Amino acid sequence: MTGRPSNLYPLPTVLASDGHSYRPPLWLRNGHLQSVWSTLFRRVALTRPREESLATEDGDALDLDWYAQGSDRLAILSHGLEGHSRRPYVLGLARALLADGWDVLAWNFRSCGGRMNDQPRFYHSGATEDLHAVVEHVLEAPARYRHLALSGFSMGGNLTMLYLAEQGERLDSRICGGLGFSVPCDLAGSASMLARPSRKVYMRRFLRDLHVKMSEKARRFPDLIDIDGFDQIRNFQQFDERYTAPLHGFRDAQDYWARASCLPRLPDIRVPSLIVNALDDPFLSPSCFPDNKQQLGDWVQLEAPRWGGHVGFVELARDSYYWSERRALQFFRDLT
Repeated sequence: MTGRPSNLYPLPTVLASDGHSYRPPLWLRNGHLQSVWSTLFRRVALTRPREESLATEDGDALDLDWYAQGSDRLAILSHGLEGHSRRPYVLGLARALLADGWDVLAWNFRSCGGRMNDQPRFYHSGATEDLHAVVEHVLEAPARYRHLALSGFSMGGNLTMLYLAEQGERLDSRICGGLGFSVPCDLAGSASMLARPSRKVYMRRFLRDLHVKMSEKARRFPDLIDIDGFDQIRNFQQFDERYTAPLHGFRDAQDYWARASCLPRLPDIRVPSLIVNALDDPFLSPSCFPDNKQQLGDWVQLEAPRWGGHVGFVELARDSYYWSERRALQFFRDLT
């Protein structure tokens, strides 16, 4: 492994110890503020990645961002719902891992990253076949990486855990672990939380972005997709019932949530894995906090900091790292 460019990616001076070590300032001990802070105020400077388009078996493509520095360790990062590979939370973790000597591959779900995908389908919380395509693409390349770690945020965290569970004993031995932040382990429970009136601001933003995408899908595939009455949709139950389920082979929204949730599959995971869900996360229901061995299995650990919001864990430190990035570095170091 070559030396890391420490001048570009300085390491934090202090690492987080565990889920109990996160103690933000008093004025940041609010789940809603934590959830929007990074989007509104954070900027992460990172060198431009090498872009790659990965063809899928069904005639589509996945857009990949590579940050390579000659390491023999690679972290694959999966973003959240209606996110993309260059969101501050993705770039923040990428920067931390690069500073610690890892290569990083951040990928975009279908229709994310600024380019509409070519098929009628787009992405969903259980689309593990796309994550598998990314992993296989890396593993099938000339022998280079000795260790691969998977990490995801929110929906990407659920996707990561579900993928590891589905692979089970068949998982390639080079994959050494998985990490998820703000993971909606139980999609039905999370959808119920986001349907509450107090979460309307989040739901409105998701539906606004999804409306843009579904409008373009309707123009391309008018015989399959109709957006008449879209403005009457108020929650994920209605959206998933009308679009996600039929476009991706599910019977209805409930069938989709049941089959795409990682919660019932966690005991099938066979590599060290960590889920970090803040107790004040406005997106997560109590069912998204599995707290016993029967639910977690032998390889998965849950940490539930008191604060952190949804993909927040904000830390106003001189080195500009967030607590979640310090925690990730500690976890990834233990894997190798």
